[in-house]
Amino acid sequence: MLKPLGSRVVIQKTEQEQTTKSGIVLTDSAKEKSNEGTIIAVGAGRTLEDGSRIAPEVKEGDKVVFQQFAGTEVKRGDETYLIVNDDDILAVIEA
Repeated sequence: MLKPLGSRVVIQKTEQEQTTKSGIVLTDSAKEKSNEGTIIAVGAGRTLEDGSRIAPEVKEGDKVVFQQFAGTEVKRGDETYLIVNDDDILAVIEA
């Protein structure tokens, strides 16, 4: 598993539907990139100049919305994860 450093988090992206409401199947190039996912791992937080830490506002298991082109994609086995800074997370999706 990936363990993020500092203020980074690891997100497993939620896949978009591959068909439209009218039943048209979309190709990968026609689909919009998903900007929603689930937090898989959270780093220790941002370190301030005085050495203290600010903990991230998200926790493992949170469903979040992040900036469209944020982070770095990493492939581990069959899964692809996204590593982003906690600043790139825009909102937590509440049930």
